[in-house]
Amino acid sequence: MNKKNPIQELEKKLKIKFKNEQLPLIALTHRSYLNEAGDVDEHNERLEYLGDAILEFLVSKYLYLNYPDRQEGELTSFRSATVKTQSLAAKARVLDLGNLLRMSNGEEKTGGRDKDYLLANTFEAVIGALYLDQGIAKTETFLKKHLFIEIEKIVNKRLDIDPKTKFQEIAQEQFKLTPEYQLVSEQGPDHEKVFEMKVIVGNKVFGIGKGASKQRAEEAAAKEALKKVEK
Repeated sequence: MNKKNPIQELEKKLKIKFKNEQLPLIALTHRSYLNEAGDVDEHNERLEYLGDAILEFLVSKYLYLNYPDRQEGELTSFRSATVKTQSLAAKARVLDLGNLLRMSNGEEKTGGRDKDYLLANTFEAVIGALYLDQGIAKTETFLKKHLFIEIEKIVNKRLDIDPKTKFQEIAQEQFKLTPEYQLVSEQGPDHEKVFEMKVIVGNKVFGIGKGASKQRAEEAAAKEALKKVEK
């Protein structure tokens, strides 16, 4: 764990003074830390649960008010792209949340401070803590500054359309077939799995990709497939 006071460091990053310092401390506590610190009995997953709901609501509100010409399906897609794991992890890195996160030595040794899902979860937990301590208005102000600035780019460049969706559209248009994803291999211990997936259209393999989850590996395979069909 960072030797500096994690609460003070977080307050500097957020430019906010917490009334209840237990809330940010819990937000920065991974469940693995409880095994090593005898005086800690709460981790950040409940705050993450709350932050996830607050985040979804405020992103939905922003999209509804700022894109009145867009229909529900598009708004849902824009929201998904805004709050997806990689997007939140990127914002968590900007705020240096990985370095402030309290976790076990074992989790840290396996790269826990830079894992996308841990960083995204911590970002959501911080949102939960911010909401409980400061209220909805200040939480919304924080998100407008740190997250909502990405929405215009997502909408204008249609970054909400992921590689799998793009490749599916092309495959159905060109070949009248829907791509299928199959597991090639699965390697490594449970906490560091690497999956390899291939994408097939008909009987032809169009791309192979690797990732820390099947979903990420499928996306990597779809990216390779897009390169192939675009050539």
